[in-house]
Order: sequence, then structure tokens, then C-alpha cells
Amino acid sequence: MDDSIYREIATLALNGSGQYIPPTKSYLIETRLGPILRREQFAGVEDLLACIQARPSSPFGAEMVAALTGKTTQFFRERAAFERIVSHVLPMMAPSAPDGKLRIWCAGGGSGQEAYSLAMLLEESDNEALKDLQIEILTTDISEKMSVLARAGKFGHFDVQKGLSIHRLLANFSRLDTGEWQVSQTLANRVGVRTHNILQDCSGLGQFDVIVCCNVISGMGAQMRAKALVNLGRQLTDSGVLVLAKSETATGLVTGLEPSRDLRGAYSRDVTPNALTAAA
Repeated sequence: MDDSIYREIATLALNGSGQYIPPTKSYLIETRLGPILRREQFAGVEDLLACIQARPSSPFGAEMVAALTGKTTQFFRERAAFERIVSHVLPMMAPSAPDGKLRIWCAGGGSGQEAYSLAMLLEESDNEALKDLQIEILTTDISEKMSVLARAGKFGHFDVQKGLSIHRLLANFSRLDTGEWQVSQTLANRVGVRTHNILQDCSGLGQFDVIVCCNVISGMGAQMRAKALVNLGRQLTDSGVLVLAKSETATGLVTGLEPSRDLRGAYSRDVTPNALTAAA
């Protein structure tokens, strides 16, 4: 791939999703865009880029940016954090939950495994504090394709083998004639799905008591990581927590997000007006 083509596509990815693709990983562009190229019968990434440049409002632009994020998820990937959310964080929030409702947002949730993992833990919980609570789970992703998969709740055999015990698989999924595994209606009823880019305004999604954003910002450039974290932080309730993956941090990127006292690796928001900003 010509260097100029790489630079233009890498810039589109950075501006559109925050994804930073260094020159040493330029091969990811052709790998991740391969399905679009084959489907639309483009000879190469050059043709796809020319199409996007000729028609800036073409849906190919958004699809290309989403494809370049390369987001993958699996069930119970952040098992310890998820278990802590259900066993400790949510019960602690329960007494002050407005109208007996709490909201969880899985931001950048791919095809839904994170949201369904939390839904399973909630179904399994025997904590009395959660008994009469209405707990809403929303999963979003920049990719409409991923949102369609999350909404369908169908997973291949390879997907369910990663992170799911046999007991949880049989208790929460049914085997289809296609060989896929269909999530139960009980879990599906717990999970809402929307397509959303966390670099854009998130206010339309509402406020959340727990925001899970794992293995998403690590692929972004520093400025874009800060922008995403500010957007996410603004959607936290006053007592809410933002959960990142073990390998990710908000430290040094934003002011107004402080390490949570209730969940290791999570952050709470400084409720002082205008406290939440990108670090200088």
C-alpha cells in the first residue's frame, strides 16, 4: 500500500474513531477492510478511499472507520471487575437508587458479550439488595454491524468457548439448527443495544450508575483517549463509576476522574461544576 494512501486512511480512522494505526501496523488496514473490499468488489483500499473522497457522505466512510477499530470482545473478559460490580457496587448503590432503578452502559461493547456477561451475573445473584431493583443494561458500539450482532444475540461455537463455562452456556443459551447459540429471552430482555461513537456527544444516552469501557481507549491516540474519557465521565451519575480494563488508565489524561474507593481500576467523577476536562 502506498504511503500516501496509508496516511489518508490512518487520518480518517483517527478523526472518526480515535483509533491510532502506526506505520508499523499499516497491514491492519487491508486486513480489517478486506470484508468491505470483497463485498463491494473494490480492487484495493485505493478504490475504497477514492469512493469515500468522491462521496464524503457515503455510508462507506462510517463503515470503514468502524471496521478499522478492530474491536473484539469475549464473555467475562474482565471477570473480576464484573463480579465486583454485581456483588458490591450495585448493592451499595441500591438504597439510593432513584425509583429503584440503576443503569449500566457497556461502551464500545462490540457484539454484546460484556453486556450479556453482566446480565448473567445479575440473574445468578442472590443478593437481597438487588432483588427489587430494575437494572437496565445498554451496550453500544461504533459499528452498526456489531450492534446488529449484539441485538440478535447469536454466537458461534468459537465465541461461546471463550469465557463461558459449560454450566453458564447451557443455562443461558439454546443451540440452533445452524450450530449457533442463541441467548435466552431472559438475558435479551435485560440488554438494550444502540450504535454510538464515544467521541461524539453522549448526552442523548442519559446518565449511568456504572459505565464499562474495556479495551477500547487503549487503541486510541492520547488526545482522543482524553476526549472519550471526558464524554464518558459526563454521563456518570454523581455516585457512578467508570470501569476500564486492567491495562487502561485515565490518570494523566483527564482531570475530574478520580480512582474509585469501591472498585479497583475504576474511576468516580468529581461533581464540582466544570471539573471534568482533558488534562493540559
